Amino acid sequence: PLAGPGPVLLAAAAQSLYLAAAGVLLVLARGRLLLAALAPLIAVAAVLPWWEPGTWVRAGLPLLALAAALAGTGDALRGALATPAATAGGTRPRPLWSLPYGLFGLAAGVLVLLEGRHEPYALIVLTVSMGPAEWLLYRYRGLSVAALRATATPAGFLLRSAAVLAGCLGAYLLPLLPAARLTGAAPAPLLLLAATLWTALLLQAFGTAWPPAVICLAAATVAGLAPVLRPPSGPAALSLCCAAAVLALVTYALLLLGRPARHL
Repeated sequence: PLAGPGPVLLAAAAQSLYLAAAGVLLVLARGRLLLAALAPLIAVAAVLPWWEPGTWVRAGLPLLALAAALAGTGDALRGALATPAATAGGTRPRPLWSLPYGLFGLAAGVLVLLEGRHEPYALIVLTVSMGPAEWLLYRYRGLSVAALRATATPAGFLLRSAAVLAGCLGAYLLPLLPAARLTGAAPAPLLLLAATLWTALLLQAFGTAWPPAVICLAAATVAGLAPVLRPPSGPAALSLCCAAAVLALVTYALLLLGRPARHL
């Protein structure tokens, strides 16, 4: 089991690296590669109610998924950087363009670390949930295009887009509730943190990087400073910060992705 600051720090670092790799792959439209990297982890997670995999499998599979995601990211970045300038709109990718993704990874790592300090087993639940999260990000695109074809007015599409967003986010969070109870983790902080990360990744998948990075950085900063400020602190502060972040991210996602032009 996870105990003490060392394993929690390692888990938070691994989670940060994974989120950074996932963000790059999603932005570069390599979601299937990410799903392939997570496939073994998803398969084992599906049989956990009937099979105890043991410590080596529990530790090795997440590391294998992380290594596969990082390898896929390296390959995708090499392909993107090798793209001729004429086929990339006249410009090559600049290192500064990756800054918001790095800042988001830092913010996500801090939020995960704060959650892991109080609920170590919540990190396992959050890591396993990344597989379904990526699939739902992929499904969001298809459902949004279907909603666009089924509506004739911008207002009608906005309503359908809100329903698609609510459905995908709900489908991601709903299985986390019994999973949190099985591990003894408090459901509220875990669900709010998961909703924050998923919505931020959704915006990144549509090429919007700075708003989710700024929102998550603000949440991580306030939650991290909570112990030296006045109450609430600890899990309550993290829940409040993530709740505010989710509200801001969902509102921005509706304003941005509720426009038909974003899906053409």
